[in-house]
This record gives sequence, C-alpha cells and structure tokens, in this order.
Amino acid sequence: MTTSLKNFGFKHKSGILMPISSLPSPYGIGSFGKSAYDFVDFLSDTKTKCWQVLPLNPTSYGDSPYQSPSSVAGNPYFIDLEILMKKGLLTKEELKEHRHDTKRVDYGWLFNTRYTVLRLAHSRFIEMGENKSSAYKSYLKKNAHWLGDYSLFMALKVHYSFCTWTDWSDEHKNVNTARELRPEFESECSFWEWIQFEFDAQWQALLLYAHARGIVLIGDMPIYVAHDSMDVWQSPEQFLLDENYIPTVVAGCPPDGFSPDGQLWGNPIYNWELMKNDGFEWWKKRVKAAFHMYDILRIDHFRGFAGYYNIPYGEPTARNGKWDSAPGIELFRTIKEAFPKSKIIAEDLGFITPDVRELLTDTGFPGMKMLQFAFFDPDHEYLPRTYENPNCVAYPGSHDADCVRSWCKNLEGAARIRFKRECPHRVGQSRTYDLIEFALGSIANLTVVPMQDYLELENAEGRMNTPAVADGNWNWRLSSRYRTPALTEKIKEITERTGREAK
Repeated sequence: MTTSLKNFGFKHKSGILMPISSLPSPYGIGSFGKSAYDFVDFLSDTKTKCWQVLPLNPTSYGDSPYQSPSSVAGNPYFIDLEILMKKGLLTKEELKEHRHDTKRVDYGWLFNTRYTVLRLAHSRFIEMGENKSSAYKSYLKKNAHWLGDYSLFMALKVHYSFCTWTDWSDEHKNVNTARELRPEFESECSFWEWIQFEFDAQWQALLLYAHARGIVLIGDMPIYVAHDSMDVWQSPEQFLLDENYIPTVVAGCPPDGFSPDGQLWGNPIYNWELMKNDGFEWWKKRVKAAFHMYDILRIDHFRGFAGYYNIPYGEPTARNGKWDSAPGIELFRTIKEAFPKSKIIAEDLGFITPDVRELLTDTGFPGMKMLQFAFFDPDHEYLPRTYENPNCVAYPGSHDADCVRSWCKNLEGAARIRFKRECPHRVGQSRTYDLIEFALGSIANLTVVPMQDYLELENAEGRMNTPAVADGNWNWRLSSRYRTPALTEKIKEITERTGREAK
C-alpha cells in the first residue's frame, strides 16, 4: 500500500495554508466569493501549487472547525451573499444591512444575523420554483444518506433552542422515532437542505476555477466528531456511549511539557470493534464525502489511528487517561480498496511511538515535518538535513503554533543557538523568511507555509489557535490589502529560488 506524494501528480512544490474563514470580506467572515477567487489568482501569480484550508464543516461551541455538528456538512457562513444576490435571491439593500467589516471574525454576530438573511434567500429560492429544478432534486437524491438526517437534526436543534441533543425529549433523542415525526419539521428541514445545496454549488465552482489555474486543494479532516453532532445522534452505536447516550470515555492528549494537565477535547471515542466488524462503513462514507470536497486530504491526529488516549467521562483534566489500540492499517487498507486513487497526508505530530511510525510506513502516506519543533535536539528528525525520504510535507509553522516571527523572538537558550547554526541566513532577509526558505529548500516534496508567516505577522495579529486555551481562537482575518506587487514578487522569488514553482 503506497500513497506517496509522487502519486499526487506533482513533486517538490509549495502550498499556502489559508483558512476560508480568514479571507477578506465585508460580511464578517471569509466566503466562497470574490476574495476566494482572488486568492486563487494570488496563488497562481506566486507560482504556488497548493491551497490548504482548515475543515469546512459548520462550527458550534468554541467556534472550532474541529468541533462540528456534522463531519460531512458544510459551514453555512461560507456561502457568499453577493453570489446569492447575483442569483436574484437577495438585493443590494439587504446586503448593506449585513455588512460587518471587522478585523476579527465575530461568531456571535454571525450566529445572530446570518441565518436571517439566508432564510430570506431560501424563501425566494422556493418562490422562484428552484426547489423543483433537476439540479436541486439530483443533489437531494445523491446526498440522501446523510442530508435527510442532518436537516432533521438541525431542525430539532432550532426547535430546542440549540441545546445539546441529549437534552431533547426521548422521542427526538432516538433517531428512528424522530424520523417518523419529520413531517412536523419539513419546512425547517427544507431550509437546512438548501443551505447544503448552495454551499456545495459555490464550493464546487471555486474548485473548478482553482483547477483551471493549476491549483489543487488540500482539505483537513478531524479525527473525531463532536458529541453534540448529527453523526453521534444518527449512529450512536458507532461510539462508546452509555444507555443515556452519554460518552463513557472521551478523547484528549496526555500531559506534556506544554500542558501539565494534558488536553481534554471531550469528543466521544469510536466503537472500533463494531466499526471493524461492519467493514468500516461509517468511515468509507465520511472519506467519500471528503474527497468530493478536496483533491488531497490531511488527516488530523493520525497517531490516534494507531493508539488513542482516552479519559473517563467527567474527569476535570486529561491526567487520568490511558492509551488503547486502534485498528490502524486495517482501516486504511479498507479505505484504499474503496478509494484507490485517494491522496492522503498524515498529521503525525505529537506523542509519536513506534506503532505510529510503523503505521505511517505501512500506509505510505507522507507525514509532516514541523520546523518549529526541529531545534530542541542536535539531530532532530524535523531538521531538513535529516530527511532521508522526500515523501513528506514540511511546515515552518501551523495553525496551532506561534506565528514564525513571534517564535523567532521567543526562542531562547540552546534552541536559539541551534537555530542560528542550522538555519542559513540570507543577507537582507528576515529570520522569518530564513525559516520559510529553510523549509522550502528541504527535499520534502511539499512545503506548506501559513499565510500569516508570509505576511510576517506576530501572534497578537495572526495566531489562529492556541491549543488548550478555550477562548480567542479561530478569528484571525486577512487584510483586504494583502495582495501587493511586493508580496507577490517576494513569494514568487523564494518559490523559484528553491525550485518549487508551479509550471
């Protein structure tokens, strides 16, 4: 089994990590509108091959794309309002009422206002008879295996004022009895189905445009799903829950030097034994949906497929957890058989044990090399001079790490000395760009640079997420003035100098 980067259709190329939510927009959050198309043009102008995004799923509590009410649905906030106007579903005056050009994403404002304007657009979609079109009917039929339950789940969330589904009445907590009562919520279900139809139409149009410019999209699939999700409500048997649908154990990470209490994520753990016995059908459906959206899939927390850390439900921290084994190669053989042309990157960071390394070797997936972690040991495996195989993806930083400029400023002691010795300095170039060039100059077949680092932002301006910190994350936004000739030429020059330009 092999899925090396050589099979991705390119080698020795570069990418930019840029979340959709962070794109410029006068409507409070990035979308699939003009700014997304402009960013594709920016990638093309800089000779960049790949655009990596964060998960496109809806967000809920904590605003994290890694805690979603659905593992397969799309985020309604990414639907572009100006595209809806061009379709005749909104007016210019109505768009003006929903302008909110803030420096940070204001998720509270979005939750309280965005569905109002989307409901207005949906009502006009119905009035125009578009719900009877062949395209709409085809979409509903093709996605019936998840869309019917998702729309019902969201309709019930509205009915219960968005409280957790385990607090619903018994008739609605049980998916089978809830389906029988669906006619009571048909109108509301129609709204949530249209949202997914519009999301998919806009995203697929953007994908086509990117492909026409030679750009491929790298998506991100979280390993776990939220407990308060359609996934758990629809298939509770696939998770380790008690008779009241409450998790018996939850996911997280053990204590380490960065987090003495560990990380308590709270996601339910999969019933791996049942999943194995039914041929991993749940996973095959999820992966199929992911490859409808992305060219390449980055699987988050890959080490959890070899062995996962679980904590008894109700524990205040992650200290009292334990490790258990996961299906590993059996799951990925099944996925490879079902999707022989699948292109997958493994996020193999964190507490890496021999079983994780063995799983990475057996799958052939390219793993990740995080350069911010490379300078704490004399011969660390993330140092470019130690790379023995180009089948990997190098990152100077990530959405969970410091912006490189802040990281450089905060580096101390032996690690700082090692950084100055290992990372070549180019005269007239900042240390931020030195680290970027160090990653781009490696033999890694792909190097991905967060957009914040190309802009040389510091943490206060550009950090996306701080793990184990609940508030203030996922709200970074890109300035509408980012696309200057100077920046375009700077990225293009460093890309060409390291031999990674897209032809």
